[in-house]
Amino acid sequence: MDQDRCDANSGFFSSLIGNGRPLLALVGICLVLAGGFALFLSASGHFLPHDVRFLGMDKDQLCGLSQCRIVHFMFHDRVSFGGALIAMGVLYLWLAQFPLRSGQPWAWWVFCVSGIAGFGSFLAYLGYGYLDSWHGVATLFLLPLYVTGMIVSWRKFGNRAGPASLLIAGAKLPFLTQFGVGRALLLATAGGMIVGGTIIFCVGITHVFVPQDLRYIGVTSQELDLINPRLVPLIAHDRAGFGGAIATCGLMLLFCVWCGQPSRHLWQAIALAGGAGFATAIGIHPLIGYTDFGHLLPAYAGVVMFVIGMVLSYKPMHAVGERMVGMEGIAPSRLPDSKSGPSAVRVEPHAHF
Repeated sequence: MDQDRCDANSGFFSSLIGNGRPLLALVGICLVLAGGFALFLSASGHFLPHDVRFLGMDKDQLCGLSQCRIVHFMFHDRVSFGGALIAMGVLYLWLAQFPLRSGQPWAWWVFCVSGIAGFGSFLAYLGYGYLDSWHGVATLFLLPLYVTGMIVSWRKFGNRAGPASLLIAGAKLPFLTQFGVGRALLLATAGGMIVGGTIIFCVGITHVFVPQDLRYIGVTSQELDLINPRLVPLIAHDRAGFGGAIATCGLMLLFCVWCGQPSRHLWQAIALAGGAGFATAIGIHPLIGYTDFGHLLPAYAGVVMFVIGMVLSYKPMHAVGERMVGMEGIAPSRLPDSKSGPSAVRVEPHAHF
């Protein structure tokens, strides 16, 4: 009866918003859909209408130049960007459904840090002079959802720990164990994504191209300016957006691996995110004939570390239960269990909110 009375007195929008998690999960869903849309457009060989208006050229006209490699290069950036958006969306959904739901403050701070990095990268258009109107509309749609979800979820938190919670490991793992090495490789992968994405972002708003890019396209930046003075700013927009997404995804992966407690659902979320990101970023290159080994070497190194790390982490992260006891040498870091030995893990209880 009390529950019925409470439900009757609840507002429509407040019930939908709840504790803020539904809005943050919706942001994740929108990112997955946006990434899928970017992949669809690239696979179907279409530019966005505002791209065509900005250039004054359509894809077919541009494809008649340099053996269509200018168009292929642009699609390669957009496919990689789409994969990064899908990866970010998957990790957002995991964060909202599991650690944030159980009241772990580090998850809120991951949302905070990734939101600042992700939404902040939109301002990169100031560096290259092209404002993507659809990107702007999507940002204006997602930003209120994100901010509202963050404010409401923070108010509902019982444990308002600061950003230092990001420094606390979800489980203490001796390095010289299978799981310890696996997690270290995943953390190294995330670090490489942060560094690589930041470099791509900086190149995108400054030089735009690296030498391998221009060798593949077959023209110089000056020649691209002669073809169309608006072409380089449009490509710079794609590069900076892709770089910002990769760096943001790397930040999210880093904290999810470091702070997250070993679990089946965490392993699955990381596998989905990594699969989407690496498959698109690497897979598009042979399809367009951009196979420069030096250009792809960081991605190859990243995917090797990621796959080995996931394989080594599979068994311990699937040992779901109140305790995980075995030869991995896993010990709790967030809540010590004085009644068990040093190789036991106790899953930390958190109040759901």
